[in-house]
Amino acid sequence: MRLLLDTHLLIWWATDDPKMSEECRGLLADERNEVFFSSISIWEVAIKHAKGLLLLAPELLNDSARKSGLRPLSFKPQHAQQVSKLPDHHQDPFDRALIAQAITEPLTLVSRDRWFSSYPVSLRAV
Repeated sequence: MRLLLDTHLLIWWATDDPKMSEECRGLLADERNEVFFSSISIWEVAIKHAKGLLLLAPELLNDSARKSGLRPLSFKPQHAQQVSKLPDHHQDPFDRALIAQAITEPLTLVSRDRWFSSYPVSLRAV
């Protein structure tokens, strides 16, 4: 399976947060799965880190994800175009960008946020 991690799961994975479910840990550990993290998530972490809302530095998150074998996914023009086609269910630009990437690539978006199911995206709620 080709998976795209939502930002909170990427953070939980990097910090070994106990909030991450065993199901999600299993998905990440399964060698049959190709797991991606988005440049959008690094951007979101950078903004929150700069505002003092998050201690985790974006450089550390990016380096840790790459070293562990997660695959980076850049935000491309076709992803931006897909954002404009999404229904207006939610205003968070980071979430909308991740949804657009998952639809375009195609990838299964892995998230704890079940409201993503209101979008036409393959979702794995963990």
